[in-house]
Amino acid sequence: MALAWAGAGLHAHAQESAVAADALPALQLKSSPLLQETYPKEVQDQQPTYIKGDSLSGQPDIKASVHGGAEIRRGDTMIRADKLDYAVPEDTVNAVGSVYINQAGNVYQGTALDLQVDAFKGQFDNANYRFLANGAYGDASRVDFVDKDHAVVHNATYTTCQRDDEASWTPSWMLKAESIDLDMAEEVGVAKNAKLQFKGITVLPVPSMSFPLSDKRKSGLLPPMFGMDKLGGIEYSQPYYWNIAPNRDLTVTPTLMTKRGVNLTGLFRYLEPRYSGETYASYMPGDNLRNRDRWGLSWQHRATFDTPVGGLGLNMNLNRVSDDDYWRDFRLAPVALRQRLLPSTANLSWVKGDGVLSLNMTRYQTLQDPSSPIAPPYSMVPQLQYRYTPLDLPHGLDFSFVADTTRFELIHPIAGQVANNGQRSYMQAQLSRPFLSPGAFITPKLMLHSAMYQTDQLMSNGSKSANRTLPTFSLDGGLVFERDTSWFGANLLQTFEPRAFYTYTPYRDQSMLPLYDTSRSDFNFASIFSENDYIGQDRLADNHLLTLGATSRFIDPESGAEKLKLAIAQRVRLSDQRVLLPGEVAATSKLSDILLGGAINWTDKWSLEGTTQYNKDLGRTVRTTATARYSPGNYRTFNIGYRTQLDTQTKKPSSELIDVGWQWPINDLWGDKGKDLGPGRGQGGGRWYAVGRLNYSIKDKKLVDTVVGFEYDGCCWIGRVVLERLQSSVIQSNLRLLFQLEFVGFSRLSFGADPTASLKRNVPRYQYLREAVTPPSRFTNYD
Repeated sequence: MALAWAGAGLHAHAQESAVAADALPALQLKSSPLLQETYPKEVQDQQPTYIKGDSLSGQPDIKASVHGGAEIRRGDTMIRADKLDYAVPEDTVNAVGSVYINQAGNVYQGTALDLQVDAFKGQFDNANYRFLANGAYGDASRVDFVDKDHAVVHNATYTTCQRDDEASWTPSWMLKAESIDLDMAEEVGVAKNAKLQFKGITVLPVPSMSFPLSDKRKSGLLPPMFGMDKLGGIEYSQPYYWNIAPNRDLTVTPTLMTKRGVNLTGLFRYLEPRYSGETYASYMPGDNLRNRDRWGLSWQHRATFDTPVGGLGLNMNLNRVSDDDYWRDFRLAPVALRQRLLPSTANLSWVKGDGVLSLNMTRYQTLQDPSSPIAPPYSMVPQLQYRYTPLDLPHGLDFSFVADTTRFELIHPIAGQVANNGQRSYMQAQLSRPFLSPGAFITPKLMLHSAMYQTDQLMSNGSKSANRTLPTFSLDGGLVFERDTSWFGANLLQTFEPRAFYTYTPYRDQSMLPLYDTSRSDFNFASIFSENDYIGQDRLADNHLLTLGATSRFIDPESGAEKLKLAIAQRVRLSDQRVLLPGEVAATSKLSDILLGGAINWTDKWSLEGTTQYNKDLGRTVRTTATARYSPGNYRTFNIGYRTQLDTQTKKPSSELIDVGWQWPINDLWGDKGKDLGPGRGQGGGRWYAVGRLNYSIKDKKLVDTVVGFEYDGCCWIGRVVLERLQSSVIQSNLRLLFQLEFVGFSRLSFGADPTASLKRNVPRYQYLREAVTPPSRFTNYD
């Protein structure tokens, strides 16, 4: 049996049974340089040899015997001992008594050494060793040096636990093996007849084990994962990582689920000078949960090509699954397959000068839930579009032009959804001239939009064709006032920025036109200063509006950091809007809701932000969003968010949610503040961390999503336990209990899906206790 662990070499952040692309190490277009610098052969032959000691005897160019503080040095190799003999013709050293070797930063100590210096070939008795790249160390009855990059240690131990001063101290974890083959060029160790011990207990005995000596990628088995899942029962996953090339790799993961069967997933990534991408595929024959075969496929591809006639680009994003329940039954699949609306797109673009011509295809797979159906959108099969945006026009003019023709088809409409497939072509041109000064700006803009429709079915006016041409005029202007002020002893620059935005579009009856890609835009600080209330091209609102707003900022004059921001905006409707979407009710008030917003970033530790929408007719807010963050340092963060929306018909909240997320050292409760070792290094050994996220619905009086866990940093090992309950539908949720034991600088054992993946995905600003770091130079440990 041979076990090759690639996990520590990857220092993988998120190795779930379906390994995510962003959890794996970065691909490279060429091989990484070795961690230890080497010299060309011609340089090595010219390197001088230095010898020193208390006494020196021998014959020049024949032999040298050194006693007392004996030392020999050549290039990146230094040998020190009580006594050593150096034979010049054979280039061999024989040393005894407190022998010490530093070879490119790796240190060996023992009692007797017989070594060919240049070839670095020989034998070292009763030796211990410490590696520069990861700080790992151990001891052995004998070390056989094969060359500068290869060695074999016999009756060996290996650990990354750092020794303390107590005489009875033993490492928390240790690998013991009959022999370990060390390949410093590939940064891989292979242990034979090995056993991995934790707290003195053997947790994994194997005849052969491969493990990394650094963070360099390597092929091999990733740590196995065991777990319990509400849907799958007891689960066992065994990922295999194949480092095909510096710019290509493949991860294959078979997973056994006692309640469901066997699932096989694969993730292939590639990176070339002109193209890159990743492909994820999953197949589960005869899933007992649904009594059918299950599969999922996701492929992203990006390519650019230079041609004599311009640049070409090709982008593919294909996502397909076997059935409507895939998104809720396979929670470890990539994010692209964990949603109910799966887009598949293909884009071919040509760029020449200031113009871009693109051919697009978009189809959707809609995963329906009988308890909560969603209307599928129209597919674009295909879309041909040309955009022209010239730069550096004279007289400060800004101009853009878009021409688009698209075939829309509704593939699988739901009950009650009327499909009217057709061709829509439109052209839109806009011309503006910004006038800017340090204290004011004004931008007049003129837009012209013309559209033509050809539909397969009759429209509401009894025709299969329609045309619409509309102009739009807008005028955007504002002032910027500044003054010096101070708050709480801090000097600040305060601004006051009033803004007015006027827009006018005449009325055209558009009620007969189909709705292919159009919906009402969200009411926020961006849309309130825009010409159209709708997103898409099928409706142009007959707006005759004046938007008034103001913003005030408090800025640190030295750093430019924005400490405080306050904003207010409201629309004044100068005439009633008559263009509406089906089911919409025309606004009867001349004044829109008032938008209020604010953000405070007084220090790097605190952050407050919120917006609210106030309806004067109801005399109350109809929507509020607020978030607060407190992050006084690494591994200390607390986030809370509040969102509510009012049903204006019933005047009761349609939704009201509180979202809380945190990562915090529990040791703070008894005054142990730990050490700030920097991001990715933890805060010292013997520390507990609480981590989690709670999403609570006040309206329903229940938790929607729950992720809570604990982490323990044992310095050279980390333990994690996470309870995850995520809502997959209105009436269904999935419960998982995740365990992980990480041996720092060696590997991870996960019981269930990797909990760090769940924590990173769900907890805002979560930090890993151990990040991959840049390996040190050999001069870090220079003698």
